Amino acid sequence: MAEDYDLVILGGGTGGYVAAIRASQLGLKTAVVENKKLGGTCLHQGCIPSKALLRSAEVYRQTKEASEYGIETKDTTINFTNVQARKNTIVERLHQGVQGLMKKGEIDVYQGFGRILGPSIFSPMPGTISVEYANGDENTILTPKNVIIATGSHPRSLDGLAFDGKQVLSSDDVLQLDELPSSVLIIGGGVIGIEWASMLNDFGVEVTVIEYAKQILPTEDEAIAKEMERLLQKKGITFVKEANVLRDTLEIADEVSIQAEVKGIATTYQAEKILVSVGRTANVTNIGLENTDIQVENGFIKTNSFMQTKESHIYAIGDVIGGMQLAHVASYEGIRAVEHLANENPLPLDYETIPSCIYSSPEAAHVGLTEKEAKDKGYNVKIGKFPFQAVGKALVYGESAGFVKIIADVDSDDLLGVHMIGPHVTDMISEAGLAKVLDATPWEIATGVHPHPTLSEAIGEAALAVDGNQIHG
Repeated sequence: MAEDYDLVILGGGTGGYVAAIRASQLGLKTAVVENKKLGGTCLHQGCIPSKALLRSAEVYRQTKEASEYGIETKDTTINFTNVQARKNTIVERLHQGVQGLMKKGEIDVYQGFGRILGPSIFSPMPGTISVEYANGDENTILTPKNVIIATGSHPRSLDGLAFDGKQVLSSDDVLQLDELPSSVLIIGGGVIGIEWASMLNDFGVEVTVIEYAKQILPTEDEAIAKEMERLLQKKGITFVKEANVLRDTLEIADEVSIQAEVKGIATTYQAEKILVSVGRTANVTNIGLENTDIQVENGFIKTNSFMQTKESHIYAIGDVIGGMQLAHVASYEGIRAVEHLANENPLPLDYETIPSCIYSSPEAAHVGLTEKEAKDKGYNVKIGKFPFQAVGKALVYGESAGFVKIIADVDSDDLLGVHMIGPHVTDMISEAGLAKVLDATPWEIATGVHPHPTLSEAIGEAALAVDGNQIHG
């Protein structure tokens, strides 16, 4: 017996469950098939648990620095068991919240592994879903009118550096540490690697980051990457750039060591543990894509601007399609897919208006084009830059490093990109995101009055600085 649905979503991560809620709002009979836990990577292995740990590391660092604020403390120590317990409590609370949202929306949740079937007695088109259960129960067959693939991704490994969960760790493994190591070697200086480097350093761990590219945070604006490296080096983190980790040089004993080649010279690096942070691989295998005409390019499912695959009734969203592999992006892709299949005539997502954040200490965030990207696209750019050291609230916070950088087009005065590094910029970037959505100019941003004293004054001053009119610089 098959269960009929308007929509079945493979994967209950951030993109999947948000899509399900939107479908429910539009009156579609909806089901979610999830092999693990609702909330997916973001809730259980990514955004939320890592930010909970980052917050504990920040509090520990600030407590040690309390004397700078006139507060005397003694014998500040870490109870890492309690740090992990706090993280787990936050995750479980949010997990219960997601489960409640599914019940509220009358969305059916199947706890099993979903696989797409080809044409069969249930449907002349591929898209029937077979749900397999870990306990061996008979499969459930779901016959949807539409399918959304939201199966996410998993940490990518390197040849010769297979994860063992003990000394060679993925970003999933490191979240489950029982105790802090004395030293960590991080392979990869992208967003995840830098967040972990910052966190572990704040916890008192000796950290070395090995990055293949010429700069850490290769997708960020060069000025942001340089400032991040400078500030993290000042905190004691070691960076090795343009480094090629040599295959088959891993040695595991009391410590772990590898060799990396820099400018033709091989050097051995060692630490108590290695964290491999070199990106994520889409979960496209064993989900039945071979039973469809869906195209996979460079490991990711190919879609159009409305998230449709080559099978027009099957959509794909989130990490599984590549692009901006961010939880909020997956959510909005899910909403767009649902609205499109429901004939709500949505507009395609404009990815240049979507903010991206790095939750290290200092934080960084951006929306739109980097300076290099803007120039490569042929824009004649003008730039405004304003430091947090000239902002009173930043001095009050005791976090005055960093700046706001605004990139605009000389000819049209259009806003091209906004880049920030410094205190609480992951919260402040939303103003810049809205400015991009509204196609604002720097003058319009500056005309909006930024209250004093606030960190947001740096945005207004940077906007004025685009034309040399900053007040406090």
